[in-house]
Amino acid sequence: MESDPTKPESGDVSDAAGFDMTWGGQLSFGRRPATRNLDGVDLAIVGVPFDNAVTNRPGARFGPRAIREASTLSSEFPDGLWPWTWNVFERHRTIDYFDIAYHPGIPSEMAQNVRDHIGRLLDAGVNVVALGGDHVISYPLLQATSQRYGTLSLIHFDAHSDTWDAGEELNHGTMFLRAAREGLIDPTTSVQVGLRTPNDTHGFNVIGADRFFELGVDATIAEIRAIVGARPCYLTVDIDFLDPAYAPGTGTPVVGGATTWQARQLLMGLAGLDIVGADLVEVAPAYDPTGQITALAGATLAHDELYLLGIARDRRAGIIR
Repeated sequence: MESDPTKPESGDVSDAAGFDMTWGGQLSFGRRPATRNLDGVDLAIVGVPFDNAVTNRPGARFGPRAIREASTLSSEFPDGLWPWTWNVFERHRTIDYFDIAYHPGIPSEMAQNVRDHIGRLLDAGVNVVALGGDHVISYPLLQATSQRYGTLSLIHFDAHSDTWDAGEELNHGTMFLRAAREGLIDPTTSVQVGLRTPNDTHGFNVIGADRFFELGVDATIAEIRAIVGARPCYLTVDIDFLDPAYAPGTGTPVVGGATTWQARQLLMGLAGLDIVGADLVEVAPAYDPTGQITALAGATLAHDELYLLGIARDRRAGIIR
């Protein structure tokens, strides 16, 4: 198939997409244009390659790069991502804003730079899916998002609660308790799904892994929707929500998690909720011995998140599809 030079919106300046070369072309999510020009933009992928806040194995700083590489497969078909029946890139102009940088020796700079850049995107009317990086990146993302949308409901898929009470310590296991105490999120209208470690709820609604398996996908979706209702919400997916059989490339794997199919069914069941921001975190490709299976899962789930943001944008504009 010949490349079509009349369609620069593909974003792939090498024209690899025109020849169905999934292994070639520029390294942007789904071959979206890599740009910081926000004119007419609806959705953006933003990488935050930071893993200085891990409590176990490092390596998630390489997550955004690995996810982008795998996204050539999740974005391979012009009709969209199966089983969605439409292409989010055709309905919503999507860019890859690329990575938010920081001096490696100044971790606090990461948080400030995230707040600044995400604030710029949100003020331009752009909704964001952020790629981590470890899970602490959700904290400055929530700070920027709640500043624009008010106190948020959190929909949190994870093996861990990330609400450990460690005083002033900020790491990838403490940030959601801090976010709740600062009023960024409301625990009573938030839900954590898939937890497989002991934890205090701190007022959050928890659907642990055992209860999720007992309820099943449909009943879990119904419970999430009932808890969140019509409130603005933030969606965060830690790849270790999946069982290590499906996502071995992560820093703190815990056995007994969901399958990739179950995770996708849960996400697609959230369509229509007022999701204003999202992230996909903790892909650490160095621990993935099975041919980038974790990065592919991360790319696919992040792609699903783009669909959810697009549907929410439509609904806020009065467009019900």
